[in-house]
Amino acid sequence: MQNVSPYSNAGRPATEPSRPLRPAADRRESEEPSYSFLGGSAGFIFYWLAFAIPFMVYGANTLFFLLYTWPFFLALMPVSVLVGIAVSMLLRGNVPLTLLISGAVVICLFWMLFSFLTGW
Repeated sequence: MQNVSPYSNAGRPATEPSRPLRPAADRRESEEPSYSFLGGSAGFIFYWLAFAIPFMVYGANTLFFLLYTWPFFLALMPVSVLVGIAVSMLLRGNVPLTLLISGAVVICLFWMLFSFLTGW
């Protein structure tokens, strides 16, 4: 009788893999990077930057306008964070492109709401 070790290739056909295949869930041992944190942070930061734009354009009188319309602008915060997360996930963490697209979308959303509420 031949002594065959389970760790050697002796006695196995050439077509049989040396290790049994594992399920797809077990094959992914390495942790994937978290793209959502970058996107969420970018969306949040660009929300506050977009919030400052009307103050720079129209001055301190913007505060009186925002006094009555703050719930609409507050509702844009989670939308901005979700936009940042979605863009970051779609671009697989490409930082410059994520920042560029997230910033453009968040600022356009904010400016669209501001323009809609002011009646332009």
